[in-house]
Amino acid sequence: MEALLPQAYLFGIIGLLAIVSLLVGRQLLRVRNDEINLIKLEKGNTTNSKKASELYELASVQLRKRLYPQAVTTLKKALSHLKEEPEEAKALIENALGFALAAQDNFKTAIGHYRTAIKAKPDYPVALNNLAYASQKLDQKDEAIMLYKQVLEMDPKNKTAIKQLKLIQKKENSSVSNNSDTKGF
Repeated sequence: MEALLPQAYLFGIIGLLAIVSLLVGRQLLRVRNDEINLIKLEKGNTTNSKKASELYELASVQLRKRLYPQAVTTLKKALSHLKEEPEEAKALIENALGFALAAQDNFKTAIGHYRTAIKAKPDYPVALNNLAYASQKLDQKDEAIMLYKQVLEMDPKNKTAIKQLKLIQKKENSSVSNNSDTKGF
């Protein structure tokens, strides 16, 4: 009976270490694959490509690697080479460009790109979520609420929109209760 507790503890530790090692190994493989893809695309002279799809692929890897200034440059090149591509491709590139700019806290410019993405593809919940988030960061709460509700009309189970709406409502409720506490003095 006394040996059972240490054995359970040992098995628990071994199980926890196995889970952690799997998660770390998976993350290492992702990072390694991104590095290999980035090197392959740069060696393949993709940066000088005239194809928007190749430039978008390079920019996607740059975004995953958090190389935001390089991704902005690559995505701008991709936009300039969008000639015979469908509107959906323009929407993807504009949204990615907005994301790269927002990651650098340039929310005003990002909003313009998100709006262009939505014009190109009106039923694009990712761009709407991004636009709402950028509006939220610029303290345009009413705009953000409207946009999140628009996302939920398209996709009622959209986790991002649900979470952000709850967060906005929670902040509004806490600011209302804080204001009512100070009115008596």
